[in-house]
Amino acid sequence: MTDADETPTEREAHRLYDAEGDPTTERPWIIRTYSGHSSPKASNQLYRSNLAAGQTGLSIAFDLPTQCGYDSDDPIARPEVGKVGVPITSLDDMHVLFDEIPIEKMNTSMTINGTAMWLLALYVALARERDVPPAELTGTTQNDLIKEYLARGTYIFPPADSLRIIAEMYEYCLEEIPSWNASNICSYHLQEAAATPTQELAFSLANAISLLDLIKERGHFTDEQFARAVGRISFFVNSGIRFVEEMCKMRAFGELWEEYTGDRFGVTDPKYRRFRYGVQVNSLGLTESQPENNAWRILIETLGVTLSRDARARAVQLPAWNEALSLPRPWDQQWSLRLQQILAYETDLLEYPDLFEGSVVVESKVAELTRDARAEIETILGMGGVIPAIESGYLKSALVRSMSERVTRINDGEQIVVGLNRWTDGIPSPLLGGEDGGLFTLDETAIAEAMANLDTVRATRDGARAEAAIAALKAAARDGSSMMEPSIECALARVTTGEWAGALRDVFGEYRPATGVEGQRLGLSGDRVEALRARVEGLADTLGHRPKILVGKPGLDGHSNGAEVIAVSARHVGFDVVYSGIRLSPADIVQSAVEEGVDLIGASVLSGSHMELARQIVDGLRANGAERVRVVFGGIIPPSDFEKLAAIGVERVFTPADFELMDIMESITDVIETAAAPSAA
Repeated sequence: MTDADETPTEREAHRLYDAEGDPTTERPWIIRTYSGHSSPKASNQLYRSNLAAGQTGLSIAFDLPTQCGYDSDDPIARPEVGKVGVPITSLDDMHVLFDEIPIEKMNTSMTINGTAMWLLALYVALARERDVPPAELTGTTQNDLIKEYLARGTYIFPPADSLRIIAEMYEYCLEEIPSWNASNICSYHLQEAAATPTQELAFSLANAISLLDLIKERGHFTDEQFARAVGRISFFVNSGIRFVEEMCKMRAFGELWEEYTGDRFGVTDPKYRRFRYGVQVNSLGLTESQPENNAWRILIETLGVTLSRDARARAVQLPAWNEALSLPRPWDQQWSLRLQQILAYETDLLEYPDLFEGSVVVESKVAELTRDARAEIETILGMGGVIPAIESGYLKSALVRSMSERVTRINDGEQIVVGLNRWTDGIPSPLLGGEDGGLFTLDETAIAEAMANLDTVRATRDGARAEAAIAALKAAARDGSSMMEPSIECALARVTTGEWAGALRDVFGEYRPATGVEGQRLGLSGDRVEALRARVEGLADTLGHRPKILVGKPGLDGHSNGAEVIAVSARHVGFDVVYSGIRLSPADIVQSAVEEGVDLIGASVLSGSHMELARQIVDGLRANGAERVRVVFGGIIPPSDFEKLAAIGVERVFTPADFELMDIMESITDVIETAAAPSAA
């Protein structure tokens, strides 16, 4: 049994054993949906309706400006406000977000990383202004910066400074909010970036070990406090479609964690060595093609973390069937919620001891995963831990290689994805009917309201108090003292999210990790690849230079897997490729395109901000006299926006349904050939 959010004592009370193996009944896991959108007011209404529908905990999705430390009216933030989560710019927004929700009774998970200390400070400040003792708060801040450098992209500060922030949160929480998880080590996004089970185990456990090494080195805790800090380490994992392997992975996680906490850190109390985890099942495998199939994928993936009692999650949140198309609507979230409730309350799953104990197959697979992961962990620790492994590009390159291999298997048909590369003919999904086409529509008036609230905060706060709070925060960052109390004072003084992050940017600077693209290759070959390479060579003769494309990630969307695969694919067929990583403004992309003399910009956007970002890129090219540069877009883009993008000047649109890499490369070549034709000059 594992648990991401209860204390070890609470969890032990819910372990129901029967020496004879007779059926027992166990309490269900915490049931959540990951949600938030548009504005604090709209999100509050959604949370209250989900709780009324039987959800037993909150999982807060924040928008990209909040995650990346920008106020909603910052130029780079404006296209992203409210798109993938709720915008939070001040303590006043937190009051609205949790209106009529008793935070002292709520288990709240906040998916926040680079600004995790800030959001926790806001939550504590909210409790203080409600006269709720902070010690009564329970929940989790995700707060795993390592996986942000590798897979998700909402990092802000350099690795050493980021780990210092996390360590300070552990020190504060252990003493002031003892039931709060200051971070959870998040392997979820590693699998979304195509990590193998071995990589997911090794990279996340090496991350946790490096964090504990730092906490121990700081010397803030006694041995007893350090053991309790080890007991507060929780994990947030992914469960993919190969549910037997996934279940074995979770058992391997538990064995390795007990081994390292005992052998490396000398923790003797077994309750502090238990592997505690929550889960969201895999989104990488969800398809835009025949999206109704995703409902069954989600159910099967859920079995990997619920079937085995000794490796069962105690907090589960599920994606919705249409996440490859858009944000889920309230009904879509309700459907995922009902799946959990049926599994927990209608089946007999919770009535029996572990079903796999003594299985030769399971024991063999767990042993294999444990052996391979341990070897990889020791390799990383031999480099000096996760920070050197990130700064050298070792971890990122490994993930890009895994993603390239996965895409190659799907393109070759070796890895079957039903409805995508096999059995592709099907009846159109009735789930995509109705006035909204089965897609979420953002309420622009709610976003305007959120922006107006930001102006009100700035106009009505005590300016001197806010300035003094920011100065105290900077001083703590510089002199090495804890930044938690200065952050809480910033929250109480109505300092904004952008101001808090900006203050620490002034001290720590910003960080841009290695892209991991250099030196990667696809496994695709054959006549079609050679024919395309010949076309690219022909273009070099026509253009007078090898055709060059810029693969760009405009805005704050940090999910770079698709962009990285396109960059690797383009090089594979002979293009020169410019790829500078994530979080670039449209102006940055245009400037790079002009300076590098590229022939085409391929922009990747998964956050729903494609319309505004496309407009800015095309307008920027015109303003620089670079209309000759062609523009294509890829990402989660609904078909209803295709014509609108074409009217702006986007020549091709690619979505998750376009999985054939050679189709995409041929289409890009078509665009450049057409532009290079004499009639186009």
